[in-house]
Amino acid sequence: MKEEKVKKTWTTLVVLSVAFSCFILPATAQNTVQPITRIYRVGIFAPLYLDTIFTNTGTIRFTDAIPKFITPGLEFVHGAQIALDSMKLPNENVEAFIYDTKSYTKTIPRLISDKKLDTLDIIIGSVKDVDFRQLADFALSKNIPFISATYPNDGGVTANPSLVIVNSTLKAHCEAIFSYLVQSHGTDRIFLCRQKGPQEDKVAAYFKMINAQDGKPLLDIQTLNFDSIVSPGLLKNRLDSNRQTVIIGGSLDETFATKLTMACYELHESYPITLLGMPNWDSFKALMNKDALVDFPVFFTSPYFNTKWDDYSKMVNNVYAKKYKARATDMVFKGFECTWLFTKLLTKFPGNVINHLNDKSFKLITDYNFRPVMLKKDSPVTDYYENKHLYFVRIMNGTISKAW
Repeated sequence: MKEEKVKKTWTTLVVLSVAFSCFILPATAQNTVQPITRIYRVGIFAPLYLDTIFTNTGTIRFTDAIPKFITPGLEFVHGAQIALDSMKLPNENVEAFIYDTKSYTKTIPRLISDKKLDTLDIIIGSVKDVDFRQLADFALSKNIPFISATYPNDGGVTANPSLVIVNSTLKAHCEAIFSYLVQSHGTDRIFLCRQKGPQEDKVAAYFKMINAQDGKPLLDIQTLNFDSIVSPGLLKNRLDSNRQTVIIGGSLDETFATKLTMACYELHESYPITLLGMPNWDSFKALMNKDALVDFPVFFTSPYFNTKWDDYSKMVNNVYAKKYKARATDMVFKGFECTWLFTKLLTKFPGNVINHLNDKSFKLITDYNFRPVMLKKDSPVTDYYENKHLYFVRIMNGTISKAW
């Protein structure tokens, strides 16, 4: 009995590879000639792992709780479904197809070879790695916009003007930090603090490249290398109590970020310090400890900032709570907003979404600024489009707020 109940719950949560027509115009009188209405087909891709969750007989393998590894993709799809259910498109028909990228039998290559995706007008994906690359290559071959909603990476893709990256890359975050430094801290002491590691090498290389675009450094950014110990004493030796210092935490590692933050906190009352972290620092629990970091702000950049006070956010929260008995997460909102925005753009600019990415007609919550990216100056083709609008966000006393 318990399995049956759980199975029914899962069935209501996920609809796979089934087209559902939304917003069909009501039937008119028989003598009235109905205009031919175009059908817009939206493909939504996310890792749902349904073949892992269910047995061959349709029973669920897990009866106690939904496994954590499935949660992000499922929440993204939930948000997309809320968007499709709530959109009002009186003069268009939209068919949405939801695909499980972790399906054993309906893999992306199989769907492509069977021409199951050829009729899509737009692809919206919460995917990464191989799935990302396969969808990007297919989108380019068919000239279909591929909206990468959550992957903060270009995956090595080049010369693909069909690719749109919503969740800004690490390079874009470094560019935003550098721009802020030029505007607000050009004469201050600036240190890039890092440890050994490939990600840290990448961050350091980005800042070096951005700082020396004209052949010589625009800002004096000094690099401080740390091992497993981040010593307040080492930092103190480089600080001036009469001068503002900016510390860039050039690492995505939680342990290093925590140690660096604690070291800055020990010194901040005697030395004016501004600490700038990387975009993933908002998920580090130690930085949210209001008792350990009293009145000490940590700043980072993010392409998303949602107070959840606006009408759309309230609607999503209400629908999600009623339908799933839980509070909507950021992944729910990302699925909702991307599906709403780009489906609306598709119906307003059919066949020409890429040239209208910054149209503000359908803005909901987040501000976007999509710009063409050419990784090489002499590149004849746009490598991809990327959201360059980044919020500066502050963590202080256990609360996250927009700084500027």
